[in-house]
Amino acid sequence: MEKQQNLLFSNPQILNSRSYQVTSQIFSAISHGIGLLLALIGTGLLISKAFQFQELNRLMAYTIYGLSMINLYFFSTMYHALYFTKVAPVFRFFDHCSIYFLIAGSYTPFCLIALNNSLGWLIFFIEWLIVVLGLYCEIYKRQWLKKYSTYIYLSMGWLAVFIVYPIIQSVSLAGLLWLLAGGLFYSLGTSFYRFDHKYVYFHTIWHLFVLLGTACQFISIYFYV
Repeated sequence: MEKQQNLLFSNPQILNSRSYQVTSQIFSAISHGIGLLLALIGTGLLISKAFQFQELNRLMAYTIYGLSMINLYFFSTMYHALYFTKVAPVFRFFDHCSIYFLIAGSYTPFCLIALNNSLGWLIFFIEWLIVVLGLYCEIYKRQWLKKYSTYIYLSMGWLAVFIVYPIIQSVSLAGLLWLLAGGLFYSLGTSFYRFDHKYVYFHTIWHLFVLLGTACQFISIYFYV
């Protein structure tokens, strides 16, 4: 029975079938379409909160973070919705680029609001410098670095371990735990992302982990930053 289940989930005949590919793309588009709707709502809430505080750095940080969420879920949804069209490669390019933006965008409120000091600005510049490097590799197709993109994403995400203590002081332990929970969901999800070409619906599962990661970090930012 276990062997039959393994054959089902890693069966090349199923993975290469048109019906599976269509269904998989539909599920992926719907999952991140929901994420796009939530990102729009969340960004509205963040900007509304920023106006209440009347702080320019808060408005800027929340806006960058909100746009990074919208950017990722929009291009991901469009890529999967138009997967079988000629424009799919264009949206695939922006989909990959948007991952860099979301990671750096998620750091921005912590750097510019919670920390708002030399350490915060240092982390801010490091994160966005990596974004520029990632975009360069995507644009000029530097395969030698692109093949390590998953590890670059993880390194960007877990840079927070070097600023755990200052974050606790700024956003409390609860805020840090929500931030770390989001990081764990993203990190666990990459396991499904790396093998989505080998196992049935692993890419959709990856999308669900991304949604959970985004939700946790949104809670951390909205309620504690």
